Amino acid sequence: MKKKTWIWTAAGVVAAGAIAAFVLLNNSLGNNVEIESVIPAQEQTTANAANSGTAAANAAETAGAAVTAEQLNGAWSVADTSKVYWSVTTSQETVNFVNPSVTGTWNVNLEDAAAMTGEGAIEMSALDSGNGQRDEHIKAADFLDAAQFPQSTFVVSSFSELPAEWTEGTAVPVQMQGTLTVKGIDKDVVFDSQVVYSGGQLMLSGTTTVTFADFGLTSPHNIVMETENDLEVRLELVLNK
Repeated sequence: MKKKTWIWTAAGVVAAGAIAAFVLLNNSLGNNVEIESVIPAQEQTTANAANSGTAAANAAETAGAAVTAEQLNGAWSVADTSKVYWSVTTSQETVNFVNPSVTGTWNVNLEDAAAMTGEGAIEMSALDSGNGQRDEHIKAADFLDAAQFPQSTFVVSSFSELPAEWTEGTAVPVQMQGTLTVKGIDKDVVFDSQVVYSGGQLMLSGTTTVTFADFGLTSPHNIVMETENDLEVRLELVLNK
């Protein structure tokens, strides 16, 4: 009887230890970063409605102060409040990584979309998920290899045509087609974006989806959770003239 009691007690201890280990691992793998958009949700809704040509969007476009081409045209630089997010979806949740080390430029030309240029870069060493152990693994040589490839870049090859008339505080849709380079590997992508002029600044929010395989990476599956192959890249940029 004592032997059986000891066996069941030992089994209980092992089970409790396994559960505790799983909880600790699950917590370490969880999402610690919330995405912060530079464009308020109401303005994004207006831009989406504008794409649909709704009466509500048309009414919203007449509100606010008119923005002149002189205010918009010219060279803009990415401000240090800008961020780039990378999101990975697992079988349990979406895990976000944020990178606040962003630089870049956008030369705006409302009269000629073909004359516009844009490019940006992030320092991969600044990639942060709020979990140091996970971040070091992601930046290590067997994954992103941030030491050998310290920057990821995006160079725009073409912009969609921008409207000639803008209203301050109202989001305008824009597509940016170009080349995203990660770990020295190029991938052609399109960022579906919205941009707002407000208070002398441009705020741009845009997303695209790539895969681990696009950059020679393997989806980081493990025994605890599965990871989808898709990665969402999200730009949340503030630009100053």
